[in-house]
Amino acid sequence: MSSAPPRSPALRPHRMKKDESFLGKLGGTLARKKKAKEVSDLQEEGKNAINLPMSPASVEIHPEDTLLEENQERTVIDPTSRDDPRFKELVKVLIDWVNDVLVEERIIVKQLEEDLYDGQVLQKLLEKLADCKLNVAEVTQSEIGQKQKLQTVLEAVQELLRPHGRALPWTVDSIHGKNLVATLHLLVALAMHFRAPIRLPEHVSVQVVVVRKREGLLHSNHVTEELTTTTEMMMGRFERDAFDTLFDHAPDKLSVVKKSLITFVNKHLNKLNLEVTELETQFADGVYLVLLMGLLEDYFVPLHNFYLTPDSFDQKVHNVSFAFELMLDGGLKKPKARPEDVVNLDLKSTLRVLYNLFTKYKHLE
Repeated sequence: MSSAPPRSPALRPHRMKKDESFLGKLGGTLARKKKAKEVSDLQEEGKNAINLPMSPASVEIHPEDTLLEENQERTVIDPTSRDDPRFKELVKVLIDWVNDVLVEERIIVKQLEEDLYDGQVLQKLLEKLADCKLNVAEVTQSEIGQKQKLQTVLEAVQELLRPHGRALPWTVDSIHGKNLVATLHLLVALAMHFRAPIRLPEHVSVQVVVVRKREGLLHSNHVTEELTTTTEMMMGRFERDAFDTLFDHAPDKLSVVKKSLITFVNKHLNKLNLEVTELETQFADGVYLVLLMGLLEDYFVPLHNFYLTPDSFDQKVHNVSFAFELMLDGGLKKPKARPEDVVNLDLKSTLRVLYNLFTKYKHLE
């Protein structure tokens, strides 16, 4: 049996050259795939850093939320918080308020973080609220120009609020970065400062994940952000009274108080063939309050001084404010409640006003 002839060594150099050429092409493809995989891994690392501590609930993370510079920070709202009815109500109330203030500017805000980030709408809002003119460019397209405008606007806000060394929960970068939590903090502060005629939902908090890049690694931290507290605290009325205690600790006695006040007001309103069954709703337009003051002080209130059938929020506020003036004229202390609180169906505010009348006129026949 003859042995198989040896393979020719002459073929090896040519084969090796062909392999090297193929690997060279393959290497370029692998390098590109490696870069793409690094980006994908980085995004995946960011998602895991956020999502794993939140299990079983997951936070929807966009790729741009994980591609951060060193020491850069990004805030992501937990989806459960986004779906909370009070959070949704807060966003809606603030959007409606901003649109009401800017109605003459023909500006319509639909998404707070998207429409306010460049400073244009915030500039108009502050100028309208504070009745001032800011020295900024009207239209700015560049990021630098937008941040300069934001800086001017936020400095003006800080001058108004005078936080006395307290760190404000928003910055130029957070607003420009479309951070919804920071934007909400800013608008709530403005609404409180300018005593906006709106009813902010109380005790609104959100769970957020703060992602920060340190030494090349992503770190996440879970924080609860308190956006609103109570109406009294937000509007600067910190003194608690019997009604705070009643609502917080003795809600079962609330019906007794309401029944007593209904009996009191009906004793007088019945003289005009009027009757109250729901305190929080029937005094909200101010009409019954004005008529009640006339009955208690024994005078006729000229109909041209108030709106007998108010059909707008402003007309109702006018009526309640006018009733408050009549109370002051009658020697009563200035009501703790705001007219807007009564119009917004805040039961505690309405009870305070009526109880104030009850204490003075309860023996009046």
